[in-house]
Amino acid sequence: MTGKEMRLNKLFKHSQRLFTVPMDHGITIGPVAGLTDMPGMVKMVAEGGADAVIVHKGLVKQIAGDLNAGKCELIVHLSASTALGPVPNSKELVSSVEHAIKLGATAVSVHVNLGGDSEGSMLKDMGKVAEYCDQWGMPLLAMMYVRDGIKENEYDPVKIKHAARVAEEIGADIIKVNYTGSVETFQEVTQAVKVPVIIAGGQKVNSTYDLLVMIDDAIKAGAKGVSIGRNVFQHHNPTHLARLIRRVIDEDMPREKLKEVAEL
Repeated sequence: MTGKEMRLNKLFKHSQRLFTVPMDHGITIGPVAGLTDMPGMVKMVAEGGADAVIVHKGLVKQIAGDLNAGKCELIVHLSASTALGPVPNSKELVSSVEHAIKLGATAVSVHVNLGGDSEGSMLKDMGKVAEYCDQWGMPLLAMMYVRDGIKENEYDPVKIKHAARVAEEIGADIIKVNYTGSVETFQEVTQAVKVPVIIAGGQKVNSTYDLLVMIDDAIKAGAKGVSIGRNVFQHHNPTHLARLIRRVIDEDMPREKLKEVAEL
């Protein structure tokens, strides 16, 4: 078994489906609600059953003691941009695979926005990261979004399927994309690649039931997990919601049971 396989097994150790909580939003939009006490939030989602949290390198020292004794893994995010910049969708590398290894990461992640003027630069960076990941045995999570200026295209099954294939061909081990809105269309995405596809959480929702339905439908369509950020860390009880998400991704629930779970 290779080092990369061993690390992937650590990520998927709870089940064959992955539950990550990205908390890299601070660089993009600042210290928003839910991300002001990082150690406390990491502790809450770890207790709820999250397999991993995603943070930038500078916060690792703050949260290292709250990863629940190895039950919650560390993914270091390598790319960034801010909402204050002239081109917020242009992500630049701000760390390296080697530095993530020194920090004790189980995997690294990069963010690529397709469809804009900076697409080529982001793909080039992702290609370099993928090669270093192979060299060091580090899994690569690719966060792939369609950001061509047309909002509807961010959820277009044809474009998302293309984005997933781009990630696979460049060397991603796990691919994160937006959910397309239906089981049928998302099956097109999961069947287009041979590596695990997980869904992004999207914008903050008001209904726990709607969130759990989206997750359940994605799993039925072949998704291998979820990466839910603000819908978890901005929930009034992140640990409780994390436990509900854990149940939904691990169990095959009829819709009636799902509604019951959402009301717990």
